Amino acid sequence: MSDDRLAFASIRDLARMIRTGETSPTALVDYFAQRLDTIGRNLNAVVTITYDRAMREARAAEAELKAGYDRGLLHGIPYGAKDLLAAVGYPTTWGAAPLRDQVFSEDATVIERLRDAGAVLVAKLAMVELAGGMGYNQPNASLTGPGINPWNLNAWSGGSSSGSGSAVGAGAVPFALGSETWGSILTPSSYCGVSGLRPTYGRVSRHGAMALSWTLDKIGPLGHSADDCGIVLGAIAGPDPRDPTTLPTLYRYAPDTDRSAGFRLGVLRDGLQDMQPEVRASFADSLVVLGEIATLEDVALPVFPYGEVARIILSAEAATALAALIESGKLAGLTAPEDRIGGYAGTLIPAVDYLRAQQIRRHLDRALDTLFARYDAIVCPTTAVVASPLDMRFDDYAGKMRRLSIGAAGNLAGLPAISVPNGFGERGLPTGLQIVGRAGAEDAVLAVARAYQSRTDWHTRHPAL
Repeated sequence: MSDDRLAFASIRDLARMIRTGETSPTALVDYFAQRLDTIGRNLNAVVTITYDRAMREARAAEAELKAGYDRGLLHGIPYGAKDLLAAVGYPTTWGAAPLRDQVFSEDATVIERLRDAGAVLVAKLAMVELAGGMGYNQPNASLTGPGINPWNLNAWSGGSSSGSGSAVGAGAVPFALGSETWGSILTPSSYCGVSGLRPTYGRVSRHGAMALSWTLDKIGPLGHSADDCGIVLGAIAGPDPRDPTTLPTLYRYAPDTDRSAGFRLGVLRDGLQDMQPEVRASFADSLVVLGEIATLEDVALPVFPYGEVARIILSAEAATALAALIESGKLAGLTAPEDRIGGYAGTLIPAVDYLRAQQIRRHLDRALDTLFARYDAIVCPTTAVVASPLDMRFDDYAGKMRRLSIGAAGNLAGLPAISVPNGFGERGLPTGLQIVGRAGAEDAVLAVARAYQSRTDWHTRHPAL
């Protein structure tokens, strides 16, 4: 069996291979642990390979399957988790050098749920220190070093789920968990040429995850396709009494019941004129494909100061969530110089500014819901640029193109979104198509993404490593 057949196989294909005897859960652990230890480490994507735990879980999966107990598509399939998710028996570093020995006594809910689905935790994956909450402005902001892009070793993998993007993009894990507060799933997915899903706020429990911003944080999957992301979301979603912000409704991923055409899509062209030419070209090509399955209509976001509101809320909540760490003086041990002082600014935000930002947020939530109710989804480029060079600060590379309004808007309103590969830009780096839906509409977002991927092959292209 060729390396690529396993390295970049979909979850459904790996599940089929396990059940036909072409491979086994323990063989997959050995295979992906080796890729993580070589390719993954070379990309600065790995914090810890959880080999002993993975083998225990893989042997248990083999025994259950042999006995006729099948937990579903994820049974016996390895994965990696961003290192802000607690896993018993291993450090959970939050990407920060001062916390390299931090250990928790229970698994995060999402780790528990994947274990219950039969998935096998094989690695804790690298991330930007403290999930980027200290205001980093350069790739080198992690205890493992800058995240390296598998498509170009002189380019960044994106943050803050840097290791998740790199590891999936390099075929070092079949899928991974990341988290997003403001772009931290969608950006590395776009930069590394993988599919990454940001669920609706509250869809997935955050119990056992590092808190950065209580009203913005979300946990979601990165995989080789939208279907992979849907499968994983089906396993990790649902209410959790240990996280009172979770939605009370159950979620079931049901791709067999959706349509593959007849969508109504809004097209967001905000900032398109300022994007890299290749990003614009990829988006234009995507619209041609989407026009085969949908009615397209240009839209504009309601006018609100999205970025300013998101920045105030994130900074104030991060300063509160990480108060003990900030007060301890341990920020001085962080990697990026700006991160060593960035946390202090949030402590100075007046309560009136935070409360005013939340008031504006309620208005923009309603306005966005009115807009999104008219469509199955709204589409736009995921990022304005391809991945930045490792030796450049983000502001120097992207300038005013760094942030798109939809990123702040979507996260403030807790909207689900997926990034899927849609082409290549400068320096041979991937571009991404973002599909954003109304709150609670993951199924519509995933249906559009699957229909797009059924008509394109960008998600089947992989870096030569």
